[in-house]
Amino acid sequence: MKKNYLALFLAMASMGSVQGETVFVTLEKDNALAVVDPVEGKLVKTVPVGQRPRGIAISPDNKYLYVATSDDNTIKIVDANTLAVVGQLPSGEDPETFALNPAGDRLYVSNEDDSRVTVIDTASKKAVKQIQVGVEPEGITVSPDNRWVISASETTNMLHWIDTKSMAIADNTLVDPRPRAVNFTADSQQLWATSEMAGTLTILDANTKQIVKNIHFEIPGVTNDKIQPVGIVIDKDRNRGYVALGPANRVAVVNAKTYEVERYLLVGQRVWNLAFSPDQKRLYTTNGISNDISIIDLDSQKVTKSVGVGLYPWGVAVKP
Repeated sequence: MKKNYLALFLAMASMGSVQGETVFVTLEKDNALAVVDPVEGKLVKTVPVGQRPRGIAISPDNKYLYVATSDDNTIKIVDANTLAVVGQLPSGEDPETFALNPAGDRLYVSNEDDSRVTVIDTASKKAVKQIQVGVEPEGITVSPDNRWVISASETTNMLHWIDTKSMAIADNTLVDPRPRAVNFTADSQQLWATSEMAGTLTILDANTKQIVKNIHFEIPGVTNDKIQPVGIVIDKDRNRGYVALGPANRVAVVNAKTYEVERYLLVGQRVWNLAFSPDQKRLYTTNGISNDISIIDLDSQKVTKSVGVGLYPWGVAVKP
């Protein structure tokens, strides 16, 4: 009997941890934040957050959400429990994307119109530096070891390697046309970058800054002009990477060891961005034109649910 009680207790504890997970989605046309229960597969609520919200991230302690409200020219600070706006950050004009460093004390914002990256101290809520980069910067990320900030300039077709200590550009890498998103592997050894116009994924060695592999995507029945890679995530063990392919309505599953495309998963229309569940058992995608998110079970590599969230979902963040 004791064993049965223990098994029941462990099962309930496990269920409780999963059910506590919350997915937050920015809704560009609704000027709102959608709150989704991924286990129940339903929209819990929608709360106003500001004009044209896009980029979103959660603080390392899971207490705050940072939301770029582009038409407000600011980044809102939202209490992750009450969903009340409790502050804002001086992001510069038209912020769309940004990256939070591992400690959560620095936030790096892409200012597309000004060709700059704004560095914000989150404690003082002040901009401490503006770094001139290439034309139309959008994709941005910080390496897990906090050594590099990478800014991708869409028109210059370049990745800028910004040293976090000097807050200056240390190197540049030319990539395929219109780089849209960048992300590091968990060990900070590789940088993955998507190029929207070329329909490619470029993998770079973070130490040499040299290109390791350039991957082209081909989907039977889908024309090349529809294959527009944007958001990227790579699992913590560097087994697989997942790439949102925009109007191709697919997520590409890339073997992170062989660099082969294993499969394409059909999701909603105009898939923008992706985020893992905390245990990396599920993947969530924002589908801008079909106004929903897709939930992908990563053990079976199958899409299990679609949840309607509101108009033009763009960014996604997950709270344990």
